[in-house]
Amino acid sequence: MLLGCIGDDFTGSSDLANTLSKEGMSVTQYSGIPSQSADPSVEVGVVALKSRSIDPGDAVQQSLDALEWLQKQGCKQYFFKYCSTFDSSKKGNIGPVVEAMAHKLGAEKVIICPAFPGTGRSVYQGHLFVNDALLNESGMENHPLTPMIDADLRRWLGYQTSLPVGHVNACDVLRGADAIKLALEREHNAGNRLIVVDALQDDDLRQIGAAADGLILVTGGSGVALGLPANFRRRSETGSNGTHWSGQSGKCVVLSGSCSSATRAQLQRHTSDNPKFEIVAEDVISGSLQPAQLCRWLMDADGIPVAYSSAEPQVVKAVQEAFGSEKAASALEAFFAETARQLVAAGVERLIVAGGETSGAVVEGLELRQLSIGPEIDPGVPALRAGPELVIALKSGNFGAPDFFGKAADILAEKT
Repeated sequence: MLLGCIGDDFTGSSDLANTLSKEGMSVTQYSGIPSQSADPSVEVGVVALKSRSIDPGDAVQQSLDALEWLQKQGCKQYFFKYCSTFDSSKKGNIGPVVEAMAHKLGAEKVIICPAFPGTGRSVYQGHLFVNDALLNESGMENHPLTPMIDADLRRWLGYQTSLPVGHVNACDVLRGADAIKLALEREHNAGNRLIVVDALQDDDLRQIGAAADGLILVTGGSGVALGLPANFRRRSETGSNGTHWSGQSGKCVVLSGSCSSATRAQLQRHTSDNPKFEIVAEDVISGSLQPAQLCRWLMDADGIPVAYSSAEPQVVKAVQEAFGSEKAASALEAFFAETARQLVAAGVERLIVAGGETSGAVVEGLELRQLSIGPEIDPGVPALRAGPELVIALKSGNFGAPDFFGKAADILAEKT
């Protein structure tokens, strides 16, 4: 294995696997830490954790356990993948995990770059933007678990880690890989171990990737991984691998637990001509709605039916205040996991899931250990084969075009 990757949620991990697969590497995504060694043909291993919103101490331990497994596979470089909207609170776990991995690997210059221009995320002057809005004015300030109230990544990391944080600005990045290398060295000499790097376009990410050749640890969104495969190709360590895909034509169902504005807009469009079932959190917590009831409704529904708990921010806040955020979240995740199990047992062959936490719950509920990467549905979202008769799509809340659900259903059914 050449490149060992750790993702802090399942949708982000499939996003990263998709990026590296498109760049010509042989990629396998693992759900949790494998119990056995990887197949020798695997060039990139992506260990998907469900650690984004958990206690920093637990996230650090899980990440170090994943790192230990990847080290045993002989990886030459490591990548820690977090969301391109840097989902975390002041006491969040991105900083602690990066710090722990840096210490474990002896990494002295660690790139921090969540940019993903293909989905509108860019970093400029150390600040994270979503399209033309600062992160804290993009809707992410209303996230129910990880509200982002500051777009300055240096300042945000300052709350989370004791390591000094530096910055490579766009002027250096636009001058190419050699200038980026010099800037990284400059920041290192100034005593900064974590280094936020600006990126506005895909070519910036490729140049950053080239500059990262030789660095033991790189961190960011999937975008900054764009430039890493070229380093291995240049040394003839990897070959080009085409993606073979054959989908499933059976029953298709959508499960959505994302409350992002993008997902809510996608739901509104899709349910204009497909059946919908709103999952009310109070009904799930009280037990008045059971997975078996929802499964029967979805299996009987025509078209591509949707079951969703994607409420407006004020509704989510009211539920959290009434029941507690942890109780509400865990109840919904368990409900989605059991619903997914029953749907697959009932014969669903195409399953589309929206929301990082919901996707993690579904993957764990279905006990999916490995996922094969298929064609890209929208930037950052690949089709995935989960079993002989099951294909799935795991969509991060903010990802996807307005017609995502219909498009995903079509691609999951494609035959080659």
